[in-house]
Amino acid sequence: MARNTQVAADHNAPLVTQILARHVATHPGYLAGGWSAAVDHEAHRTFMNWLGCAVGAAHHEAADAALAAVQMLQPAAQASVLGRKEKVDMASAALVNGITSHTFDFDDTHLKTIIHPAGPVASAVLALAEQLGASGRDVIDALVLGIDVSCRVGNAMYPEHYDRGWHITGSTGTLGAAAACARLLKLDTQKTAMALGIAASQPVGMREQFGTMTKPFHPGAAARAGLMSALLAQHGYTASPKALEAPRGMMQTVSTKNDWNEITSELGQRFEISFNSYKPFACGIVIHPSIDACAQLRAQGVTPTQVERIELKVHSLVLELTGKKEPVDGLQAKFSVYHGCAAGLTFGRAAEEEFSDEVVNRADLVALRRKVVATVDDSIDEASADVTAVLTDGRRVHVFVEHAIGSLQNPMTDAMLEAKFKGMSDAVLGASQTAALIEACWAVGGASDIRALTALARP
Repeated sequence: MARNTQVAADHNAPLVTQILARHVATHPGYLAGGWSAAVDHEAHRTFMNWLGCAVGAAHHEAADAALAAVQMLQPAAQASVLGRKEKVDMASAALVNGITSHTFDFDDTHLKTIIHPAGPVASAVLALAEQLGASGRDVIDALVLGIDVSCRVGNAMYPEHYDRGWHITGSTGTLGAAAACARLLKLDTQKTAMALGIAASQPVGMREQFGTMTKPFHPGAAARAGLMSALLAQHGYTASPKALEAPRGMMQTVSTKNDWNEITSELGQRFEISFNSYKPFACGIVIHPSIDACAQLRAQGVTPTQVERIELKVHSLVLELTGKKEPVDGLQAKFSVYHGCAAGLTFGRAAEEEFSDEVVNRADLVALRRKVVATVDDSIDEASADVTAVLTDGRRVHVFVEHAIGSLQNPMTDAMLEAKFKGMSDAVLGASQTAALIEACWAVGGASDIRALTALARP
């Protein structure tokens, strides 16, 4: 039977592969006035938050499994596994550190696209930088430009690409990691375009995997693929020079929406890392307003024993992404707004401890989350939540959260980020070494050799 192979496509797309390659290869960087001190500080915040998340999850069972797998390859000891004594080859380090940085779901979020940009980009860059003995300044510059690539491509495709089922952190993260590593290797525009082209054939991650170990595999796999793409390009491996924008290129294949202007507008003047945010709660970002609201109820004196039910009104996306009513372990609970509400009211917080398997299966938490009655109200923004605690004495206590703590409108302070880092790292590295590592993160842009920092990130 004959079939129609003609699929609607834009045959006049701008040459965004070349445009992004030139941006990455030729941008002057921070010291030459390429971006503001505020942007550079945000890059340091992003780097520190990513590193803390990776160290904190270093001994999670997902990290144990991933490390056992890569060690079967008998890799050379080129780069550090953060938070552990082991060293592996740089591609495997990028994979494992990418996994651990996302295991707690506690990492950064580019709110416009729900991309977690540092996981793929920083994991690839740090592994390569440690092997090269690169400077901290080169690492930060690569981080800024790599995140710019992944988030601009994400801006162009979101939300259609995400709605179709792609985990956008992995699919665009491969490009960001390739761009950042190309920058670190000082590839020219042509070879950077090849790195992006190779990476464009390796988008990774489906949303079906949310709530399993394979979700954090996505940024790890993206980091490894991006790093390998840059190394291949460095040695002359080739790809289509229009791999992103061509009618059968990556972007038009994986998304029905492609707003090319999102890639080219203010390129080199506006940096997407400026719009990064950091999680105070170790779970899916759309749960945060509900947790914040329930923590506020607790601060007002509402206790779990007083509650007859919790009436929760949220945007439909919240229940689509995090509607697991009966999570059976911590990974599933990170995608349960019901557990998030119960944790917020019970503890006033929702760090990694509140998503442990033990806490998730505690009888009082199970009973409380069953009292959460969630309804959809699409007049409420997906970043907001309307919560009413109906008490056994008939009283109703209401909280509406428009912008949760950690949002761009209500951001975490540097001090909050440090406290979060300590909460994850102290148990792994000890308080004294953690304090020294935090100091090194703030000063990384001036470090002559990144290996002084990676040494601090290992026991």
